[in-house]
Amino acid sequence: MNIPSGLKYSSDHEWVKVEGDIAIIGITDFAQSQLGDIVFVDVTTVGETLAQGEVFGSIEAVKTVSDAFLPVGGEILEFNEALNDAPDTVNKDPYGEGWMIKVRMSDASEPDGLMDAAAYEATIG
Repeated sequence: MNIPSGLKYSSDHEWVKVEGDIAIIGITDFAQSQLGDIVFVDVTTVGETLAQGEVFGSIEAVKTVSDAFLPVGGEILEFNEALNDAPDTVNKDPYGEGWMIKVRMSDASEPDGLMDAAAYEATIG
C-alpha cells in the first residue's frame, strides 16, 4: 500500500497536500483499492465554502457509491476536470494526477489535526 510521507490523512481515507493556504485533496491508495474500478467522480461544490467533515462530492465505482468528505474546511476552488474523461486516474495515480479538489483553507491549523503517514498506516493495518 502506497502511503507517501509529507501528506496528511483523514480517518475517512482522504489525503491532503498543503501548499500555502491551498489544500489539494484526493482519496488514498487504500480507499481506491477498497472501492475498486472508479467510473465517475462527482463534485458539485466548486465555489462553496464547507466545513471540515462535510461531503464535497461522491465517488462511483462499479459496485458502490461513496461520499467524499472534506478533511479541511474552506472554499472549494477547483475540481480536477481531467477526472470527467478519465475517472480511473484515481485508481492509477491517487496521489498525483488523480487528485480531486483544491480548497482555500478557512483555518490553516486544521491539517495539524490529521494523521501523518505512519499514523494512517497504523489505522489501516
